[in-house]
Amino acid sequence: MARTLYDLAGAEDDRRFSPYCWRVKMALAHKGLDFQTVPWRFTEKEAIAFSSQGLVPVLVDGERVVTDSWAICQYLDNAYPDTAPLAEGAQAWAHALFVKHWTERSLQVALAPILYLDILAHLHPKDRAYFRTSREARIGTTLEAFTADPPAHLERLRKVLEPLRATLAAQPFVGGPSPSVADYVVFGAFQWARCISSVQLLDAESPVFAWRERMLALYGGLGGKALGYSTIPATSGGASR
Repeated sequence: MARTLYDLAGAEDDRRFSPYCWRVKMALAHKGLDFQTVPWRFTEKEAIAFSSQGLVPVLVDGERVVTDSWAICQYLDNAYPDTAPLAEGAQAWAHALFVKHWTERSLQVALAPILYLDILAHLHPKDRAYFRTSREARIGTTLEAFTADPPAHLERLRKVLEPLRATLAAQPFVGGPSPSVADYVVFGAFQWARCISSVQLLDAESPVFAWRERMLALYGGLGGKALGYSTIPATSGGASR
């Protein structure tokens, strides 16, 4: 069965930076389901008009059209019960829902002022005015004012990451001994950063750093091979890739 995922792209077709699309790509790989992606940009609303909304990810699975990353992940577990589950039962899904809300309301909020100007620089020219206008309306100020004082934003991120750091110091993955939908949700936020910005967010000694490297290597390096920036601090010899 042909599966197609509409996936947010920057100026280059292969710069895929949506945290929500990354959740779905990792979930599809986890379940061993083949898929192809279609690069999509913010102003290409007509390309996904068939989905009756204007955001990606959009998954077309045969005759089914599924939108919203969380709904897509739940759909995959329900539609393909004979493949590896993304979460083991109702309790695991409930835990993952908490992780989803923490990621969206704390982690991604802390990442936004670190990333917004880099996102703007990497967008296709036709998307830049839309991104600036929509984000400035959301944050109530200019992108430049919002992103000022990078050291303060990195310090805020460090504090937000404390519960994740403690969790990953005790177990290899957010979901426990093996990766699950909770890991893909958090990893999507870090891929948002890696694919769009050269800013080093993590110390190499952090358990979060080690976890991110494990996540980048999963499924034949699906995340690590994506166009983006090195996760290795420059002092260790890292280079853009």
